[in-house]
Amino acid sequence: MDFAVLASRQAHELTGWAAGIAAAAWILHRETAGPYQVLALATVLTGYLGGTAPDWLELIPWRKGKRWCTHRTITHWVPMWVALLYAANAGLGIHWWCGPLFGFAVGGLVHLLIDWPNPLGIPILWSRHSLNLWKSGRADSFVVAACWVAAVWICDRLIFGSVHFHRALAIFDLA
Repeated sequence: MDFAVLASRQAHELTGWAAGIAAAAWILHRETAGPYQVLALATVLTGYLGGTAPDWLELIPWRKGKRWCTHRTITHWVPMWVALLYAANAGLGIHWWCGPLFGFAVGGLVHLLIDWPNPLGIPILWSRHSLNLWKSGRADSFVVAACWVAAVWICDRLIFGSVHFHRALAIFDLA
C-alpha cells in the first residue's frame, strides 16, 4: 500500500474525530443531546465514521478491494453531503437519530474538504474541481492540526461562549 494513501486514511480518521466533537458541540448547543448526553456521544462516533465514509462507501463489502463506483465520484459528491447535513439539522429535536446523522454528515463534509486540495479533487456539482495544492498524504499534519484547532474553537464558542478564546487572547494584550 502506498504511504500517502495510508497517511491520508489516518488523517481522515483524526479529522473525523474532530468533526464529531464539533458536531457534538452543536448538538449540545441546540440542547438536543438526549438524556445523559448519549446523543452527543453518538454524534462524536458518527462524526468519526462520516470522516472516513466517502471512501468506504465505495467498497463492496463481500469483495475485498473491489469498488462499486469509481473513487471520488458519487460518494464524494458535495450536494449529497450538504443535503444530508441540512436534513439532519432540520430534524434536531424532532427525531432522536438526527443528532448522530448530523455528526455523520459533518464528518463526510470534512472528508471532502480535505480531499478538495488534491489533484484528483471532488465533484462539486456536475464537474470535478481541485484546488491543486498538494497530493494525498503531503499536508496531513497541517490539515489534522487545522481541523482540531477549528473543533476546539467551535466547542469553546458554542458551549462556553468563547471564554477560553478571550482568555487566550488576553495573554497577548500588552496594555
